[in-house]
Amino acid sequence: MPHHLAFAIMPAHGHVNPTLPLVEELTRRGHRVSYLTGAAWQGPVEAAGAEFVPVPDGIPAGGPPPNFKDGLNTVRSMLERFLGAARETVPETLRALQADPPDALFYDMLTWSARAAAEKAGVPAVQLFPSFASNEHFSLLSRFAGDVDLQSPELDDVREQFAEFGRSTGAAVAVEDVFAPRPQGLNLVFLPRQFQLRSETFDDRFVFLGPSLGVRPEFEQWQPPASGAPVLFVSLGTGPLNENPEFFRTAVRALGGSRWHVAMAVGDRVDVAELGEIPDNFEVRQYFPQPTVLKYATAFLSHAGMNSTMESLYNEVPMITVPQMPEQEANADRVEELGLGGRLREITAEQLRALVDEVSADESVRARLAEIGPVVRGCGGAELGADAVEKYLAGL
Repeated sequence: MPHHLAFAIMPAHGHVNPTLPLVEELTRRGHRVSYLTGAAWQGPVEAAGAEFVPVPDGIPAGGPPPNFKDGLNTVRSMLERFLGAARETVPETLRALQADPPDALFYDMLTWSARAAAEKAGVPAVQLFPSFASNEHFSLLSRFAGDVDLQSPELDDVREQFAEFGRSTGAAVAVEDVFAPRPQGLNLVFLPRQFQLRSETFDDRFVFLGPSLGVRPEFEQWQPPASGAPVLFVSLGTGPLNENPEFFRTAVRALGGSRWHVAMAVGDRVDVAELGEIPDNFEVRQYFPQPTVLKYATAFLSHAGMNSTMESLYNEVPMITVPQMPEQEANADRVEELGLGGRLREITAEQLRALVDEVSADESVRARLAEIGPVVRGCGGAELGADAVEKYLAGL
């Protein structure tokens, strides 16, 4: 029986991209999908077969600080920014759900406010995790909060702001929702259980789909060098922290004239002219079709975003990680813990060159990747996700 399903997803690569193969599979099976997100994603959403519904971006302004070591002030800042995002998105999300009621709403771990809108509209909600999942025993965001008591009197004013927002919109939200997403109902996780932190604590409410690459036309727009030189892919992702020309200059100093063919993505915040003379063995662009490059890569120098991490493991490419924010630090630590790569802790030309050569030649890393690669590729992906969704819908 075909259903109408709605997705409410933060408009960022790391949040939208994992969902698109699932949307493709659901629409292929005859379901109608409405996709609520920011305007920049209309093209990819429609290409996946969904109906695009524009809502305000709702990305927490300012971004997180470089680390979460400053306790109460960090927690306060996060709560205020997430509430500001909810004020932008919840009214429009609620209007969309009431105007064209879906049979279920799919929201990701950072669009928890959409779940509040779904509860107000009487719509069942399914939680999506593009990164490490959270349950009663583990939450990555709660780790960032450290020992801060969310019931501290010093946060009374923020809790009252959340309560007032709930009273004014009818969509109940609480400070706890920011740090501990509710694991009720169905939860879909876009990574393998073997990579999940505290995986033994996750029950059958959680379905670990692993990554799905889906169908994107840009995948075939790159070819490896005719020389046969080993390919090193360098990328710090698409986030706002990818704006450090000195990192890319260091990579040029480290690897210019080396045996590597270096495909280096510098993003749209770095002017290539700032990098100086580009060596002949470097190919520098704003962006590369990452899944295609990784099919040919011998090593990957990465910020360790979860999408990038999963795509690297999917293709069995050793990782040299340079995390830029706490979530990426957790990913980098997990990569190192599982023996899938190494972490660059001192960004110098000498350390970068040495670690790239060391990790790419490490037979134990290759062996671990050969073990986990089939697991990542064989999790079930979008088909398993669609099966889980249809089983869930049948039980409503």
